[in-house]
Amino acid sequence: MINRRQFIKNTSLIAAFSGGSFNERTYPVKKAMKNIKIINTDADFEREKLVRPFGFKGGYLTELWQVAAKLTASSGLSKTGLATQSVLYGDANLFARHTEAGGNALMFLVVNKALTLMKQTPFTDPVMLLDSIFPELVTEAKRLTGSADLNINFVYNALISADNAAWLLYAAENGYRTFDEMIPEPYKKGLSFHNKKVAIMYQVPYGMPVQDLKDAAAAGYFVFKIKTGHPGSQSEMLQKDMEKLSQVHAALKDFRTNQTADGKLIYTMDANARYERKESVMRYLDHAKKIGAFEQILFYEEPLVEQNEENVSDLGVRIGADESVHDEAAAIRRIEQGYKAMVLKGIAKTLSMSVKIAKLAAEHQIPCLCADLTVNPVLIDWNKNLAARVLPFPGIEMGLMETNGDMNYKNWKNMLNYHPSAGASWVQPKNGIFELNDDYYAQSGGIFEPSAHYNELFNKG
Repeated sequence: MINRRQFIKNTSLIAAFSGGSFNERTYPVKKAMKNIKIINTDADFEREKLVRPFGFKGGYLTELWQVAAKLTASSGLSKTGLATQSVLYGDANLFARHTEAGGNALMFLVVNKALTLMKQTPFTDPVMLLDSIFPELVTEAKRLTGSADLNINFVYNALISADNAAWLLYAAENGYRTFDEMIPEPYKKGLSFHNKKVAIMYQVPYGMPVQDLKDAAAAGYFVFKIKTGHPGSQSEMLQKDMEKLSQVHAALKDFRTNQTADGKLIYTMDANARYERKESVMRYLDHAKKIGAFEQILFYEEPLVEQNEENVSDLGVRIGADESVHDEAAAIRRIEQGYKAMVLKGIAKTLSMSVKIAKLAAEHQIPCLCADLTVNPVLIDWNKNLAARVLPFPGIEMGLMETNGDMNYKNWKNMLNYHPSAGASWVQPKNGIFELNDDYYAQSGGIFEPSAHYNELFNKG
């Protein structure tokens, strides 16, 4: 573990070479944080259809519910938080047992239970609030879904809208006007960098046409996130995954970019914990070597089932942890097993948990990136606030995040207009990156501004 002085020295050097900035910010000592009591809650949702069935984790989505949760405090202040529900991500087994709408309805029940628990729990900061209600919410979620083995990520996903609303309420009650100010002191160090660029991981789901890949590369995208873990048995999955990699590499191998040192495009993979054995992952990587794609792999995200305890430090590529990191103890376990990247998913596992993981990762010199949940444009900037503030990712020397809503939602153009800062330069990708300027950091990606569209859900008749 590095000490504070060495951490500042290292990050300052990174800033000099990566076009970002690190400041040992000195925040004024504030009065004791206010004790916040929630006296009223509300929740609603919109169903947003997808362009085509979206395949990952061995299943397919056709729509995603956009949830808004409203919290009103005893002070009279009221804030609305947003979420995108992804039952397939949260618990693939539960998703398979229900209709798509049925699974979403179960998650929305858990949303409302979370709001009930929040009304019963005064708090001083959202991290403490989540810690207070989480054990009981897990118990209630298992009861509501009838799933004794419910994946904990399902519960985290159900908490997003309420957690985001709690952060906004906490900021308003204490007079915090930026994301940097809002993050509690113990977690600031892990989120103290200011990247000027965040590379976009362009998602490649199972059925994506080859021409779409070529069009994306021609448009300037240079990091391609390939979804592995195809439906079927382990042997069928591996065969399909290798065939998909061959198809992707054949389409992209001759493209060049000025965003990487060697001019070649970058590949990442994400199996969403579908591989049961490390040996199968090794066979996949051997195939990548055979076709000449291996050297372009930046990392492989969550290849193994959560129960797999094999050490992955000998695979020859950086392995990232996502689904299996439910808390700090799980993150430590993965680090001990050779995982050398952490996926922050504030839009899937709550900002409250993500700040903890970012802190731990910084202490262990583990780089972080941000993955998507096919979220709406407003939530992209909640996620971007994390990707913007972690250290530049090794091998690419800028922030790194996935966003794929533009390629998956039928109604994307209208959804963009729901963003309170829709016209800002940092909302739109340019040549495969988000360019972040001082205005972006001053406005914190617009997350403190209300979305008129989603607020209107609570103003009907």
